[in-house]
Amino acid sequence: MTTAQELRSKTPDQLRDQLVALKKEAFNLRFQQATGQLENTARMRAVRRDVARIKTVLNEMAASAAAN
Repeated sequence: MTTAQELRSKTPDQLRDQLVALKKEAFNLRFQQATGQLENTARMRAVRRDVARIKTVLNEMAASAAAN
């Protein structure tokens, strides 16, 4: 799990790359769940929240850039 403060110190490009990686992981986790191979179900929730956290920080950055 990544904190929002750590995310704010990254560039938007780094955040987008991390977002893509998390979305791939979420897809793989859903696939594992569908085939009955998923062992750590809590990871799905953590990945969803990390995705939301990154999107929030990206939107904050975009809003502050638009305000300036």
